[in-house]
Amino acid sequence: MNEFELCPRFEKAISILSQRWTALILYQLMAGPQRFCTMTDKLGVSGKILSERLKDLDQQGFVIRHVYPETPVRIEYSLTDKGMSLTPIMKEIENWSKTWIEQEFTDKK
Repeated sequence: MNEFELCPRFEKAISILSQRWTALILYQLMAGPQRFCTMTDKLGVSGKILSERLKDLDQQGFVIRHVYPETPVRIEYSLTDKGMSLTPIMKEIENWSKTWIEQEFTDKK
């Protein structure tokens, strides 16, 4: 196999991570378990989209949904081992972005 020949597994991985909001959700959960409302606030994503992405990530084994039988019910999301295994990759992307992506400043004066 040629070094740069497209591997079907690589193609699938890129397809998963490139879905809108998916990589940012995974990155956000690397800080630890979080509640739905916290993620919508921090990411600025609509509840509908976040709900869809979390369901997808749960079905694919990246995220787990913890329901705590309290009143009111508390639900938290966290990464599985599969999700946590992306940490070094996400950190490398973060490092790369600090070097190669210009920071945009918006001045509202």
